Amino acid sequence: MNTVQYIKESFKEMIMKAQKETTPPTKVKLMSGDDYRESLRKYNPKVFVDGRQVASVVDEPAFRPGINALAFTYDYALQPELEPIALATQSNRNRVVSRMLHVNESSGDLLNKLEAVRVLCQETGCAQRYLAHDALNGVAQAVARIDDAKGTTKHRDRFNAYLAHAQDEDLSIGVAMTDAKGDRSKKPHQQANPDTYVHIVEKNGKGIVISGTKAIVTGGPYMHELLVMPGRDMGVEDKIFAVCCAVRVDDPGITIVSRPAGRPGEKLEHGDALFSRKYGQSTAVVMFDRVFVPWDRVFYAGDWEHSNVLTYSYATHHRHSCIAARAGFGDLLIGAGALMCEANGLNPGSKSNLREQMVELIKITEGFFACGVSASVYATQDQYSGSFMPDPVYSNIGKLLLATQIYDMHRIAHEVSGGLIVALPGPDEDHNPATAAKLSEVLQANPDIPYDKRIQTARFIEDLTASYQGGWYSVISLHGGGSPAAMKQEIWRNYPVGSKVELVERLLERGVLHDENRPITKNRQPGRCCDTGCTKPGQPMMIPLKKV
Repeated sequence: MNTVQYIKESFKEMIMKAQKETTPPTKVKLMSGDDYRESLRKYNPKVFVDGRQVASVVDEPAFRPGINALAFTYDYALQPELEPIALATQSNRNRVVSRMLHVNESSGDLLNKLEAVRVLCQETGCAQRYLAHDALNGVAQAVARIDDAKGTTKHRDRFNAYLAHAQDEDLSIGVAMTDAKGDRSKKPHQQANPDTYVHIVEKNGKGIVISGTKAIVTGGPYMHELLVMPGRDMGVEDKIFAVCCAVRVDDPGITIVSRPAGRPGEKLEHGDALFSRKYGQSTAVVMFDRVFVPWDRVFYAGDWEHSNVLTYSYATHHRHSCIAARAGFGDLLIGAGALMCEANGLNPGSKSNLREQMVELIKITEGFFACGVSASVYATQDQYSGSFMPDPVYSNIGKLLLATQIYDMHRIAHEVSGGLIVALPGPDEDHNPATAAKLSEVLQANPDIPYDKRIQTARFIEDLTASYQGGWYSVISLHGGGSPAAMKQEIWRNYPVGSKVELVERLLERGVLHDENRPITKNRQPGRCCDTGCTKPGQPMMIPLKKV
């Protein structure tokens, strides 16, 4: 490019930038919950559940609680009072889009995402759709790093085009990251069966062909598309396993083997599964058998050197989101625990044993949520993509706290509620003329709280903590987003232990100089320059919701 061309291009960019700054952003057409349900009819994925093939995902009772949860994420985004957290402006396109499909541009975006996920999970228990946000942010960082290393823009261009497609269509995107893995002691290329990991089996001028298995895909059967991503760092021998691409759920060669979502069909007429019959989450094993992916949907293929960028960035974003998700679940337990105390005729304000337990539940919930807030405030801007990354130490501490304290949250809910939550007669007795009247007399505690209200709350807590669904929440909290061991590794890897060591050595007047090769002092304190963390002055922070 000669000087004249360079000046013309620079002037053109200045004009475009000025126009974006003065032109109000355009809101993409967002779907409602019913629109989302109807949109699923345009897809025909090959899905199995409970040993049988599903004719229509949207009409399948086993998936109804999961579809309800996804539908809520669409309906809530249409509520004007929730727009500040439910929506975001993608500035490079000057479009207002769903926050679940937004690539973060500020610390404030991370705070708003945190609040949005908490609100969603207060209603649904687990909103599922936020995984797409975490994956898109991770892919944005990975492709930018690859392009920088190769001196090209093609990976970023493909991703940006796909991001625009996902935002404009308001899609639900599942994350196909965790491979079946096979023998855990062996790397992908060492597996006896290569299909335990998704890998490239062919490349041609039109695209790539992939085969293999992803073992844990959240919401798999009722998503529109899947983002296929590597689940671990790869070496040169694992080159064919380093692949990131997007597929439709009904692309030829894809088979989805799924679990039911929540507890559909359990006593619907009597209501013992008060929560999980309405909202739930399906997980699926997704098998790829020579699935063709055109190049415009391939974000990288064989770039093993950069596979760790995606796994690390996605994990950090996702653990940050998990903090908010379980805070929403904690809100349910806090509210239900307080209601149960009231129904039992007891006031935590005057009963210290109950007050201490309720405060402990509040401390746990708000404690790990505060880590999410800190991770947002101390976010850093990725130098390659320009997007914002939550602080990895606070993200991993928050996720580690919730992963291990989810069991304490359940225990506290049990303690403040009493054994009635699992000792109640079954809901059929509520309609038994021989027993119902007597039970309603003797099992009422607080004279101001009717019997049916008391047992309704008890069964709600049972559903959340002492049922199949309660056990599911425990396991997904422990292992979702990585095991506690993985989080501890990231905390140790990123925490500035070296700064603490050098602080003590300075106070001891040892005069020891910093040594980059000394393992214990390798990590040093990052900048903590201002009240809002490492941010530029005036950078947008969280927008408070209007009181409703």
